[in-house]
Amino acid sequence: MKDIQIRHVEPSDYPSIISVVNDWWGGRNMADMLPKLFFVHFRQTSFVAERDGNIVGFLVGFVSQSFSNEAYIHFAGVHPEFRKKGLGGALYERFFDAAKKLGRNVVRCVTSPSNNVSVSFHLRLGFSMEPSKKDIAGIPVAENYDGRGGDRVLFYKTLGA
Repeated sequence: MKDIQIRHVEPSDYPSIISVVNDWWGGRNMADMLPKLFFVHFRQTSFVAERDGNIVGFLVGFVSQSFSNEAYIHFAGVHPEFRKKGLGGALYERFFDAAKKLGRNVVRCVTSPSNNVSVSFHLRLGFSMEPSKKDIAGIPVAENYDGRGGDRVLFYKTLGA
């Protein structure tokens, strides 16, 4: 981790990230979830991790305009060769710090209930799952949260002072 630098995202990072994001997710089409507008309008709360000039991780987040104490992590990814080394957690910590500086004390995010790696990751970072009427294998699931068939696990974390 000491040879990895984390900095704010820039619009010029978009082509590099969008060209690898589907590969990082094992061929799943994830690029549609990551329009360039995030790289333009949410730089203050979005980050990239670089090693030797190459992007090896990123996190895209923003502060809520509707809820003055909340921030939201929209998308985060780590190159497969750099997983399980603390990089994802470091990106989240950078976001938590940015959110606190902007007066937010709650961070929210969602994931698919079938993404066991993501569910475990968020629980390890101290996120809680929002209760829901639907439950899959002990995981509360917000049914059709992202449209028909778009069930999601809703996470929240209260940040310390």
